[in-house]
Amino acid sequence: MNKSFEKVILNRTKSRELYKIEEIQDLWGGYGKILRYGLNGSDLNRVVVKNVCLPKNPKQSRGGNISYERKLKSYKVEMAFYENWSGKCGNNCRVPKWYAFEWQNDEFIMVLEDLDEAGFKGRRRSVAWNDIKVCLKWLAHFHAAFMGEKPENIWTQGTYWHLDTRPDELKALNDISLKNAAKAIDRKLNNCRFKTFVHGDAKLQNFCFSEDGESVAAVDFQYVGGGCGMKDIAYFVDSCLYEDECESWENDILEFYFKELKEALELTQNDIDFDALEKEWRELYHVAWTDFYRFLKGWAPGHYETRYSEKIARKVISGGLI
Repeated sequence: MNKSFEKVILNRTKSRELYKIEEIQDLWGGYGKILRYGLNGSDLNRVVVKNVCLPKNPKQSRGGNISYERKLKSYKVEMAFYENWSGKCGNNCRVPKWYAFEWQNDEFIMVLEDLDEAGFKGRRRSVAWNDIKVCLKWLAHFHAAFMGEKPENIWTQGTYWHLDTRPDELKALNDISLKNAAKAIDRKLNNCRFKTFVHGDAKLQNFCFSEDGESVAAVDFQYVGGGCGMKDIAYFVDSCLYEDECESWENDILEFYFKELKEALELTQNDIDFDALEKEWRELYHVAWTDFYRFLKGWAPGHYETRYSEKIARKVISGGLI
């Protein structure tokens, strides 16, 4: 890390000294690293630093210009979310605190709370029903917190796979009926009456579990934006369950999510027609699932065809749902 970034971290955290503890992970596409730093002389013991290094030649970067522009905007969106919107996230949809952002030339940093130190050390590679419930509860409270908000300075449409930003994947899609329906599916989701903010990348790996497993915090808000909450739910379920579980647990998952969403909206005192919301979003669950499936089939043709997803897609395309 360059000296000017070090000075920013020291000043913002009121520290005397910082030292690198570890590299947590590389950022997707070679865009930098996430690191953990220790602090001396501060009320804080540690921080997490997202250090983004933009490629010198975007045309030669992975995915070319389209991918570069999408990633560049995603980092700006993440900083805007933390600065402008994260204050609305309470304990039931916990997110990291932010301490500093600094941008210099083709490199920038985000200095964030270390969730491990805050009591959210748990990571899951597989899930039990209780793990699913605590993540669904987080999503319900997040959706309730931003119900009806206008997505300013973030993605107008949340999620990293939405159609407008994925022309290459649509072009590569070999499923002609799904390709032909892609715009109608996208339009159906975008025209829903009830909108909120979606996390946009709500996979299991982005949830950090408390030591007792009864709550989570979430990270990675590069693709947060407006939309139907079912986008997050479908993507989360797909990220952590096998095909047969996605099908057999579907009703239980939706029942629990909507119960939590109703309670969360009551806490926010949002005067909303919940019965109408639930009816609309339940009908859009399979549409949202098919929208993500459209992306997967174009992103890696031939590798993501499953019986459950195919059944849902055919139902959506030919069953009058779009």
